[in-house]
Amino acid sequence: MRIQRTSVGLDVHARSVVGCAIDEDTGEVIRHRFGYDPAAVLEWVRSLPQPAAVTYEAGPTGFALARLFTAAGIECLVAAPSKLQRPVGERVKTDARDAMHLARLLRLGEIVAVAVPTIEQETARDLVRAREDNRGELMAARHRLSKLLLRHGIIYDGKQAWTGAHDAWLRRQRFDHPGLQAAFDADYEAVQQVRARKDRLDAIIEQMAATSNYAPVVRRLGCLRGISTLTGFGLAVEIGNWERFTGSSIGAFVGLVPSEHSSGQSRSQGSITKTGNTHARRLLVEAAWHHRKPYRPGAVMQARWAAAPSLAVSRGDDGNRRLHQKWQHFTARKKRPTIANVAIARELAGWCWSLAVMPD
Repeated sequence: MRIQRTSVGLDVHARSVVGCAIDEDTGEVIRHRFGYDPAAVLEWVRSLPQPAAVTYEAGPTGFALARLFTAAGIECLVAAPSKLQRPVGERVKTDARDAMHLARLLRLGEIVAVAVPTIEQETARDLVRAREDNRGELMAARHRLSKLLLRHGIIYDGKQAWTGAHDAWLRRQRFDHPGLQAAFDADYEAVQQVRARKDRLDAIIEQMAATSNYAPVVRRLGCLRGISTLTGFGLAVEIGNWERFTGSSIGAFVGLVPSEHSSGQSRSQGSITKTGNTHARRLLVEAAWHHRKPYRPGAVMQARWAAAPSLAVSRGDDGNRRLHQKWQHFTARKKRPTIANVAIARELAGWCWSLAVMPD
């Protein structure tokens, strides 16, 4: 059943927008090129035969254009790039062709849309991803410092690196050559600066997790092992609306289901798809390792349970027991730990979903 008369495809870039509109009644194709001026794009779409629907690919330009169309009462679908059907054998790619292709797919109802986050959700997501980037920078800075010392035969003989004792040992290091001392000071200062920035971001996230709209979900997710406040908040903002999924479909969204290439009587499954939300997948894989150890709820877990509803506590306890039993099962079968952990992460995603959709 036709919903819109005019199907509009937009190829959006940082400094330009190319639009292509198809009039369903007359078959007319209307093209227009803009600078990046959302107001001008909106006025052009309004001038087309109504009702109109618009689509463009998700990308670095974000969702401001989609929010503008939605506020104006015009349907806008932000297409998932990985789900777009591409013409086989196409050897010419231009902005105008891309816009035309999007308009045709929209007309046929073949656009797989991504969920457009609210401004609050996108802001929280940016904060979580900034903290994740900072975490990678801290690891790189620590590696640079430790490898500088290793190249000169200086090795820390304590039990654990990057503790208070290790930091005191680093501050005692002195070198005769001025160039080496300057290089060491620069690398050590970089570690300190990145760590201080990480601590500031952690504090802001902890505050938002306790006071924002995500607080109830974070408290319920914390009933599972490996889901700290930072991890729970990260999952909450990355997934957004948990109601979109089921316990079985959420694993596919985070790319934790096996790839498959089957034909006829043969069925071949490969490694996980790694599609969907990369950030949520990393959080789940890291959290899954915590379920390998024997399950003995400690003081930290008891404190999380005290802040959560009783039904969530019971559900989380069942999930913790089940996931540890799965680890034991994989260990008995001598499965590689990395492969077993991904399977645990896939099931952990389902347990997280069941807690997230649970009423307070």
